[in-house]
This record gives sequence, structure tokens and C-alpha cells, in this order.
Amino acid sequence: MAIEIGSIQEGKVTGIMNFGAFVALPGGKSGLVHISEISNTFVKDVHDFLQVGQIVKVKVLDINEQGKINLSIKRAQEEEKKEKEEAPTPKPMPAPKTQGPEIGAVAPPSGDLSFEEKLKKFMQASDSKNADKRRNTERKQHARRK
Repeated sequence: MAIEIGSIQEGKVTGIMNFGAFVALPGGKSGLVHISEISNTFVKDVHDFLQVGQIVKVKVLDINEQGKINLSIKRAQEEEKKEKEEAPTPKPMPAPKTQGPEIGAVAPPSGDLSFEEKLKKFMQASDSKNADKRRNTERKQHARRK
């Protein structure tokens, strides 16, 4: 299978750097997934999302004159999601329960919350802190007036 721009390939993570991960593709080729193309969420450390030896699905973004291949995991996931939405399903079936992450899936480390959950927690903590500050300020103002 030839590697073409826009195609989805399955590869194996062979190396992780601060700026991204190298993925071995079929046919002995290798490409780079830049840190910005690993996940739709902010990636501070690539190791939080990928491990050496992990099998991932990647989309080929570009092949430059020197033969360097630019890849994207998040765009491959978006493509798969589109295909699933477009394909009619006769009836929904529950996903089988597995111990580890699905092959090709890039999951956040266990215990991490989704963005919405993190935002909700932050807002609750912020509201609580603001309420405490307001109460303390009001107490001080009442004490000064007397």
C-alpha cells in the first residue's frame, strides 16, 4: 500500500521527543506526528498520550521534497468519527468492556478528566473562593463602620 497524502495508515510509535512522536509506517517508511497533531486537547508532555511500541492510526498530512512525512493522530480520529457518523447502524450495541485502551486510540492517562469536567471543577472552586473573599470583605467593612 503506497503512502499518499490524505490516507489513513496504521503505524507503530518508535520514538518520542519533546516536539512529537515518530511513527513507523508500512513499507519501512517513518513519519513525524507533531505535538500539536496528537490530540484535540492541550499536550504538555507527549508521554501522557503515547508510549513507544503503541499502535496508532495516523493521517498523512504532507510529504515534502526530502521525503519527510508529516502525520496527524487527531485528524485520523476525526476521519474515523465522520465515517462512523455517516454509516447507518442497524441498532446500537454496547461496546465490549476491555482492560486497556482500544488499539489506535489515544486516551488520556487514567484518572484524567475531560475538558468539560475540568472546567466545571474549576468554576466551582472559583465560585467558592470568590464567595469566601466576598464574605471576608463584608466582615471587614462592617467591623470598620462600628
